[in-house]
Amino acid sequence: MGKASYIMVGGFLGAGKTTAILRLAERLSGEELRIGLITNDQSYGLVDTVMLSSHGFPVEEITGGCFCCRFNSLVTAAEKLTADTRPDVFIAEPVGSCTDLKATVDYPLRRMYGDEYEIAPFSVLVDPVRALRILGLEPGRSFSSKVTYIYEKQLEEADVIVINKTDLLDADRLAGLRSALQARFPLARVLAISAREGEGIADWLDVITSGPGRQAGAMEVDYDLYADGEALLGWLNASVEVSSDQEFDGNDLLLRAAREVETRLRTEGHEVAHLKMTLAAEEYGNDLGVVNAVRGDAGAELSHALQEPLEAGQLIVNLRAEADPDRLRELILGALEALRGDTGLTLDVEHLEAFRPGRPMPTHRLAAV
Repeated sequence: MGKASYIMVGGFLGAGKTTAILRLAERLSGEELRIGLITNDQSYGLVDTVMLSSHGFPVEEITGGCFCCRFNSLVTAAEKLTADTRPDVFIAEPVGSCTDLKATVDYPLRRMYGDEYEIAPFSVLVDPVRALRILGLEPGRSFSSKVTYIYEKQLEEADVIVINKTDLLDADRLAGLRSALQARFPLARVLAISAREGEGIADWLDVITSGPGRQAGAMEVDYDLYADGEALLGWLNASVEVSSDQEFDGNDLLLRAAREVETRLRTEGHEVAHLKMTLAAEEYGNDLGVVNAVRGDAGAELSHALQEPLEAGQLIVNLRAEADPDRLRELILGALEALRGDTGLTLDVEHLEAFRPGRPMPTHRLAAV
């Protein structure tokens, strides 16, 4: 057996990484390649893992920190997938608030495991509306300067910058963003895709399978500023059992829940990085609904719809926002209470945690091989 390909797809929270990874996995699977997926979160209970697993792909989830701080767990996850399914291609999605991944993941993998893995160019996805605002090309709500520092560092280290969600922009806005990104980050190749529509995936795949990415010295990162930026983001994960004595519309519940949370965040002036919710029906196997909101003024969208009404299921909530975690906890509990009153459903919280990410402490940090 030859080397397995290792593809890492980064990008800030809300860039659409999971949908893009699913498109890559589907296309590669169609070429008779075995795929293994690795997801990542600061804690457990990850919507991405549920969604990717529902499509039939083997998934390992790394929790408790980013790949850079859980490097050994990343290697172990790859080894477990190898033992179970022997993937030809690994696709890994790091935490959306992490950067410096070339020096702390890419280069160490090349140095220590280069005989086992062919490391693909590092892709960083961007939500186009968020990028237009952060680059100063358009007005609108965004993040504070310390969070923006992380966002810009992600782009600086990219081999390939992938503008996702091109269906949101007309040709002129897309051309302006593409030109600005190429001028600001000249070492990266800039591509444009719509993961939702499946457009541009073949071109992106051609680029990341054409050879290794560039190797250079580790980029300069102010870890104090990086840690401060991450600490401004509140993270909340929750698992809620939903039940009723009669069938209900799970898609309607997902949209109601997301809009209730959005309204409460917007009222208090908290900027959403990403709100993701899934609702899995207990009685219908892999039937799954998924709703996303990626900016405070964007509105929630149902990206995967449940096919049948349900009487019971599990609601998983992942919320990332520039807000105090304790306040996020109160907002979610308040939103659930409002839903109970509006819908008459039974909503029992099984697990809820809200926290700030700890200071990033990479296992390894190397310059190029």
